[in-house]
Parts: sequence; C-alpha cells; structure tokens
Amino acid sequence: MDKRARILVVEDENDINKLLCSIIKNKGYRTRAAFSGTEALMCAENEKWDMILLDLMIPGISGEEVILKVREITKVPIIVVSAKTSKKTKLELLEKGADDFICKPFDPDEVVARVNCNLRRYLEFSLDEEKKNNILSYKDINLNTESKVVKVGQTIITLTAREFSVLELLLTNPNKVYSKSNIFESIWGEEFLGDDNTVNVHMSRLRNKLSSANNNEEDYIETIWAMGYKLRK
Repeated sequence: MDKRARILVVEDENDINKLLCSIIKNKGYRTRAAFSGTEALMCAENEKWDMILLDLMIPGISGEEVILKVREITKVPIIVVSAKTSKKTKLELLEKGADDFICKPFDPDEVVARVNCNLRRYLEFSLDEEKKNNILSYKDINLNTESKVVKVGQTIITLTAREFSVLELLLTNPNKVYSKSNIFESIWGEEFLGDDNTVNVHMSRLRNKLSSANNNEEDYIETIWAMGYKLRK
C-alpha cells in the first residue's frame, strides 16, 4: 500500500482534528486539516486526495452535503467520523456516497484499521483501472500504451516506433478503414503526396510480425481495395 497517500481530515474541533491527523501521520500517510464544509469542498475541488475523513456537524456546508458534492468530483473513499450512530443515519450516509463509518468517541486502532482497509481497496481499484486504460486489445493482440509492449497471445513481438504507432492507430478504432493518407499524416506528421510506398512497406512488415507470432494462423490486418487498411474481423 502506498504510504504517501494523502488524506483530508474534516473536523471543526481542533483537538479532535489534531488527534486524527496524528494517528494517520504515525502510519506514514500525509494529511491536511480542514475545519468546515466549505473548506473541505474547496480542497476536494483543487487538490487530489486518496481519502476523506469527514465529521457531519461542521460549519458552512453540512457533512451530508459535502458527501454529495464530493461524489460529483471524485470516487475517493469517504469515512464519516461522527457521534450520530443510529442505523438510519448510517444507511442514509451510505446511500449518499459514504464508504464507511467511525463512531465517536473513536478508538485509534479502529481508525487505522478502517483507513488501511478502505485505502487498500481504493488504491488497488485505481491501479487496476489504470492498467486497463493503458491496454488496447483486439482478438489476442494486446498493446500497452505505457510500457510499449505488444503481445500476440503470450508472445511479445518487437516493433519499430513507426510500426507500433501504426498498430496503436488501428487498435484505437478496430472497425475503421484507414486510408494511406490517414495513416501517413497521423504517423509521419507530413502531407501525403499519393505516391509514397512508405505506408505499404510498414504495413507489410507489421502484418508479417503479427502473423508470425501466431504461427501464421491468422492475418490480422485486411487490405480494403482502393480504400486502405483495417483490422480483420
């Protein structure tokens, strides 16, 4: 778990705010204190947080309203820290978008346990989403836009920078037919003059590398006569 996670502590009673910040800092996390709903919302809008600890009885915007407004901005875990302990209150807060509840007076060990648990789930989910967002897939081709690794099945293939860019372009919209001019101007960044064989050569090499990685069992790129290229269905 990332001990550098940033946690916003929203509590108007100075001693309680200091205590919560101290408990969390002792576990290696970074904190910032906020003392009103208005300040909490300003922090949520202007800075990136990994968690929010939120009291309900705060000046300015109420804690309940803060939850609703924060949920329009971010999915970070919100743990309510409150003396309001009724089942109805807890259910209403969960429906509004809170993730967990700590009752006042609180036990420091429980605060740490709930912070750790919610942070772990959120950070693992965020990492999984980030990984998914970095991957472009089609059939058994996987292209990682971050690491620049291309796999066909479990086989890693080596592409030149241009070949990688061409494949990334095709994978971005698998159903689109890309003309030679589309490809040339997108990848090379120059005007296509109509008589350049560069696209043909790169497309042929890319096609061969993809097919070879699959023992020539599949031809992934289709030539559309007089139009261009697309991924084969």
